[in-house]
Amino acid sequence: MKSTANEQLKNEVLSSDARKSQNFFRSDLILHHALSRYTTLPAWEFMYEKWEDLGELAAGPMNELSLLADHKPPELIKRDALGRDINEIRFHPSYWELMKIAVESDMLRVKWEPDLRKKLGGANHLLGFATFYLFAMSELGQDCPLCMTDGAALLLDRFAEEEDKMRLLPHIFTENHEDFRTGCMFLTEKSGGSDIGRNLVKATQLEGNSYLLNGEKWFCSNANGDIIFTLARTDESVEGIGGLSLFLVEKTLPDGSRNPIDIVRLKDKLGVRSMASAECIFRDTRAKLIGAEFMGFKLMAEMVNLSRIHNALAAVAGGRRAMIEAYQFLSFRNTFGKNALDHALLRVKFEELAAIHCGSFYMLWRAIRAFDKASLGDEREAQFLRLLTPMLKKHTAETAVYLVRESMELMGGMGYIEDGVLPKIMRDVLVLPIWEGTSNIQILDMLRASKKSEGLDVMVELIHQQQDEPLSFALEELLETGEKLHELPRDEQEVQGKYFFERLTQLLQIALLLEEDTSQNPEIPPVIAYFRRQLVGEKLAKPISREEVERMIGWVF
Repeated sequence: MKSTANEQLKNEVLSSDARKSQNFFRSDLILHHALSRYTTLPAWEFMYEKWEDLGELAAGPMNELSLLADHKPPELIKRDALGRDINEIRFHPSYWELMKIAVESDMLRVKWEPDLRKKLGGANHLLGFATFYLFAMSELGQDCPLCMTDGAALLLDRFAEEEDKMRLLPHIFTENHEDFRTGCMFLTEKSGGSDIGRNLVKATQLEGNSYLLNGEKWFCSNANGDIIFTLARTDESVEGIGGLSLFLVEKTLPDGSRNPIDIVRLKDKLGVRSMASAECIFRDTRAKLIGAEFMGFKLMAEMVNLSRIHNALAAVAGGRRAMIEAYQFLSFRNTFGKNALDHALLRVKFEELAAIHCGSFYMLWRAIRAFDKASLGDEREAQFLRLLTPMLKKHTAETAVYLVRESMELMGGMGYIEDGVLPKIMRDVLVLPIWEGTSNIQILDMLRASKKSEGLDVMVELIHQQQDEPLSFALEELLETGEKLHELPRDEQEVQGKYFFERLTQLLQIALLLEEDTSQNPEIPPVIAYFRRQLVGEKLAKPISREEVERMIGWVF
């Protein structure tokens, strides 16, 4: 017996009017609000079409390319047919298609091309990060090599000799993907992991600032990168972080031959499988000393801190994409006789997820603005950023994992199936609390920053500026508990520091939300209301309306 058309319509997952965003840039009202407020008219006009194009690609073709690159990870070709070591990493064509999209989006050009830095000065990093954000909503794996390239550009720009800067930077800000060269950071070693002071790789001077490196690096992300920054010891008698120097290693030597780097194996990672992480051994690898001897960790920290902002951006973008997948799905899913979003428990969950995203988003954007200002010499913003960066990295990485997991549950079994993007996003975001320093490392860094910089004072002042009585009261209460934090025994200091900075993160988010123009950002008032309840431990009095949920999510499609 043939089924009728009406019966077939009933036997569908989504209603007949189901649709999804066709352009992530057009759809994201929260991103639009931030960019319209914090970019100049010339900057907006220069980037608008690029964001439009990337937003369309991210919502469409990039999805298939991203899933392909994930399912077809890179391979290490150790030797050629004649048994010669070639250490070549080969990628699926989808990887290079994604990289081409990244280059043509101008995400790096707007940051580092000299004429654009002058023309759009003051917000170059914000413009670049906004482009990274749209890209990361569709592909988190390649966000890592692009992040490494941004960090390499930073070190070249600030610390490299003029000849190296003029020769290498154009390959980073190029508009031609065939001329593009990526950067990477070979930092971690077996001996210490996060304890960089135990690194063992040796540097032997040839002449001047030319050296040979020998030793193993245990986690080399973007192992196929062309411009490598690494740390090594020029004098084994100088122990700890203070004995490390920074070196530039280029994959290709001036005569066109390969610089000898032995790739032992590629890491078989849980997520971000599209990019290559490897174990590498320097074997008389040619390198150039960057900056003064024994200042390596201090210089490399510049790249690490930029990478932490990138880590946060990936976390916010990944969490956003997961939430949007669930929101778009449930907007056209009927359960128990009505649309899914008409069920109170689902609305309460979306309220929580939307508030988490919004708080993280504005904290991220505040860090990016501080980075732009600090890059132009604003010392106050630099001090603020010193503390904000580890706070941001820890919070966004942890909440991204939660956002994706909860979004997956909202979609039920459909969220768990590999046909969709959520399983890939789940695997990808799980690395974010680990990369660029685990959450515990971030706590230790916050303790150092609060002791050795003025970042805490600047942050406290920013919160007080909102002249919000409940917020100020909570801050003063917190400061009383933290007043003698640095006088405690080390173990107590670390444990109490975790609570202190997690609470401070919550207060900072409220202050940053209050700082925004709520008349232009309709998602913010219900988000502030949510955070106020969290501040005092108040339980939800009544379910949020569907209209309020839609306003908080800030997504049109």
